[in-house]
Amino acid sequence: MSEQVETERRADQINLSDVAAAKVKSLLEQEGRDDLQLRISVQPGGCSGLRYQLFFDERTLDGDVTTDFDGVTVVVDRMSVPYLNGAMIDFVDSIEKQGFTIDNPNATGSCACGDSFH
Repeated sequence: MSEQVETERRADQINLSDVAAAKVKSLLEQEGRDDLQLRISVQPGGCSGLRYQLFFDERTLDGDVTTDFDGVTVVVDRMSVPYLNGAMIDFVDSIEKQGFTIDNPNATGSCACGDSFH
């Protein structure tokens, strides 16, 4: 059985696991773009009121908080920062599930759709 190393988590910023950073690098290489960054935001929606959005973005918005993770730039807009500080973005690749996951200590509840939190 392989041992998974836990990435250090900071409470004052968004966190990106080594596995997620490697996946983002791989996706950017496939796109052939070096001008994109991973933008993570919280938007109104979902059954509990808020949902996450992760996407590649070339824009820089006023008030963005930018963090570098081993060459991967992660950007959070200023309105989403309070919701995402301390959250860990990871990537899961298993038979049951493949995709990015967000472990957020700020999420006090969730719903069955898995897209929202309070």
